Order: sequence, then structure tokens, then C-alpha cells
Amino acid sequence: MFFADRTEAGRALATAVSEHLVDHGDAHHVPLVLGLPRGGVPIARAVAAAVHGELDVVVARKIGVPWHRELALGAVTIDGPALFDQGLLGQVGLRLEDLDADVERERAEARRRTERYRTGRSAPVVAGRTVVVVDDGLATGATARAALRRVRAENPGHLVFAAPVCAPQAVAILRTETDAVVCVSAPPEFRAVGFHYRDFPQLTDEQVEEELRVARHESAALRL
Repeated sequence: MFFADRTEAGRALATAVSEHLVDHGDAHHVPLVLGLPRGGVPIARAVAAAVHGELDVVVARKIGVPWHRELALGAVTIDGPALFDQGLLGQVGLRLEDLDADVERERAEARRRTERYRTGRSAPVVAGRTVVVVDDGLATGATARAALRRVRAENPGHLVFAAPVCAPQAVAILRTETDAVVCVSAPPEFRAVGFHYRDFPQLTDEQVEEELRVARHESAALRL
């Protein structure tokens, strides 16, 4: 399956998540939808609108191999321990202490983005709620796992990961981190996330802020 863009993918995922929440009996509660910036936020906005949920962000940053940054060794969030693929660390001949500087740099960036996107608002309540963590695709699952572990530490009632397109092997990994994984498509021939979109531009901080601003406006209008 190919998506035209994040808008089309968001609509498709919103339908799938809505159906999951109905099946789980959560259709009448207010779920918390957390987008993974940057690309997951417009997808999450569509999901939040469909399920009448609260939209916010959870920021996780990839830790790459120093000489091949796109190859994910692990990921880090704004607090808590970094999460690493121990097998891959051994394969590339690195120790955890070799990555201390990378961890602190990416943690600082995660904090910067979180503060910027929240614009002074307090973090949303997680405990006891249905929480849906959303990205625009699932490849290795490194950042998704880190984000999910951080959310799980706050004791959600039901934790879901959702993405329009997912690598099947990553779905299997995430099932140990969540109560459910919702994917529109999990093709056996999965390549990079962007391969499954016809239009897949990088987003800016300003675009993420606009998505969140519009979502808050739409949510306030529904309550009137």
C-alpha cells in the first residue's frame, strides 16, 4: 500500500484506531493521542480528531551508529535511561560509555522540542487513560519503543501504538511494549517509511506547532 501523503495516511489510520477503540470498549472515553515529532504529529492530529481525543506529543530521539547515523542503535526520551539494541552494539563494537555524548545531545534535543511544542502547557495526565502513541511509520521501532516505555512508566490504562505503515518484524517487537499495535499496512516487502508515501517531506518545528495549535482550536470548538 502506498499513501499519497500524511493527510491520506492520517485518515486511514484514524479509521483503524477508531475501530480498535470501539472493539476495546473505549469509544466513549477521552483518549490521549501522543504524536512522535515531527512526522507523527499530523497523523496523530487526524487520529485525535476522529476519536475525540486530546492531542499532545511524546518526543524520542534516535541514537545512531556514529559513522552511520541512520542505523539506529537505540533511542532516548526527555528522562529515564536510554534504550539500546544490545546485540547491535556488540556487532558494531561499541560500549554504552562510547555513546554518552550522543545520549546527552539527543536528550537535550528531546527536551528542547518538548518545551517548544508544549508552549508552557503542563504535561497531560496519562495514568489510567487510553493512550495512543502515533508515528508516520514504524521501521526499526527504536524510537517507538523508547516513547512507549516512557508512557508506560506513567501507568496508562490501555496503551496502543499506531502507524499507517509498519515493518512486520518491528510490530512483533512492539507487541511486548504495548497492549495493542494498530497498522493500516504491514507489507512483507517493507522498505524505508518514506518509500510507502508518494509525498513525504520533512516537517519543521513551525509546522508541528501549527498542527498542535489547530488541534487545540478544533477541540475547544467541539466543547462549545
